[in-house]
Amino acid sequence: MSQAVKVFVPRDAAALAVGADAVAAMLQAECARRGLAVELVRNGSRGMFWLEPLVEVATPHGRVAYGPVAAEDVPGLLDAGFLHGGAHALSLGPTEQIPFLAKQERLTFRRMGVTDPLSLDDYAAHEGWEGLRRALALDGAAIVEQVTQSGLRGRGGAAFPAGIKWKTVLQAGAAQKYVVCNADEGDSGTFSDRMVMEGDPYMLIEGMAIAALAVGATRGYVYIRSEYPHAIAAMREAIARAEAAGFLGANLCGSGRAFHLEVRKAAGSYVCGEETAMLESLEGKRGIVRAKPPLPAVAGLFGQPSVINNVITLASVPLILARGAAFYRDYGMGRSRGTLPFQLAGNVRQGGLVEKAFGLTLRELLHDFGGGTASGRPIKAVQVGGPLGTYVPPSQWDIPLDYEAYAAVGAVLGHGGIVVHDDTADMSRLARYAMEFCAIESCGKCTPCRIGSTRGVEVIDRIRNNQNRAQQVHLLRDLCDTMVHGSLCAMGGMTPYPVLSALNHYPQDFGLETPDQQAA
Repeated sequence: MSQAVKVFVPRDAAALAVGADAVAAMLQAECARRGLAVELVRNGSRGMFWLEPLVEVATPHGRVAYGPVAAEDVPGLLDAGFLHGGAHALSLGPTEQIPFLAKQERLTFRRMGVTDPLSLDDYAAHEGWEGLRRALALDGAAIVEQVTQSGLRGRGGAAFPAGIKWKTVLQAGAAQKYVVCNADEGDSGTFSDRMVMEGDPYMLIEGMAIAALAVGATRGYVYIRSEYPHAIAAMREAIARAEAAGFLGANLCGSGRAFHLEVRKAAGSYVCGEETAMLESLEGKRGIVRAKPPLPAVAGLFGQPSVINNVITLASVPLILARGAAFYRDYGMGRSRGTLPFQLAGNVRQGGLVEKAFGLTLRELLHDFGGGTASGRPIKAVQVGGPLGTYVPPSQWDIPLDYEAYAAVGAVLGHGGIVVHDDTADMSRLARYAMEFCAIESCGKCTPCRIGSTRGVEVIDRIRNNQNRAQQVHLLRDLCDTMVHGSLCAMGGMTPYPVLSALNHYPQDFGLETPDQQAA
């Protein structure tokens, strides 16, 4: 019998949503009927969502991609010699040479789509556990120093240096410490956390284990968005397998050190993405933002010192330990080191994940990777950094994607989510949506957020209906100022960002004169 050919069909939720399971089932059935030997691997997604389901075949010259493949395409693909990389209308050539993928700098996502996500052997064969093994040979301070020297900053939005946070937890005296992964990925247009948990879960487990060794924690929790059933299932299975293999549990890699890890399903609330509201939820309480101080690094989960990072931050750590801080630091610009997985969504022709070093521009992302809008119309506005991020106008598309460069123009990179709108978008409606979103999702603890967002919806409605428009615009700006400076957390403090950016850059959508009209 001939050797089985490896065929890869993604198990990522995005691929499943467009029929990957049906493609896999048809492949197996059709190959069995024809007597063709295949080994079907359900890999993670490469992040090229417009090509999903993306089917790959292992050939002597590397993997060849086909997509998007529907179940009914399978017989024709087999007729065309697809198992040997044969020519077909759906052929995309060697996977690694697809321009969208070839132009990236994949560090954190280097295994994504390459391996079987739940295979311990596959993970180990692709540099898995190297960072953990090196960490086991260091003391906590030396691990923290590596993370500090790498320049890694929190990838959840605030961009706080990870090493400083870890050092605070390391130096806090306590019998019990925790590592908590915030995987409550609720920002619009974001999916990088989900892709990690579904497509390379051991990387996150390894990163959390290294964090535990660094600060002296023995317990960890992954707080996963309740709308991510596939990620929850994959993480639970990966944790069970890692524990059985000795990479978690009472005796970490035979070191005598303990680290126990559990998954917790999130409460279905956007505000629980804020770290202190998440801690309240983890403790079984209603997700309400805590006042600071004390900082969670000093008094976090159950009042104990806690490392809290999001998925991409922790997933970046194994590579830093495996290859050294300097390797990671050599990517990026200024104080923004390493890479960020940018996520292209909304009205974009080629939506998906782009991992690049800091410093490229939004224009490059939108056109060189995204290929413009799906509608074919001009791009009007791009919201960067989630539902609380600013709408970036074309005049700012050449600013480098860098934390400080964006902060200088009142914008945020956040979690790297990018949502594209074409020229049919009504920015006054989008501004109203931002205020309404805040009113619905506010935890209600502080007045500026709870009441300000409700009043904001009313004021924008009056502007749109031309009721004392000039006066109402003044009132809206005043209200936004109160929310920015008076809210307890970023929920209320950042809701004005999309509102004011829409008002400032697209005044015509609010019935106001543009600067050119005023000058005339």
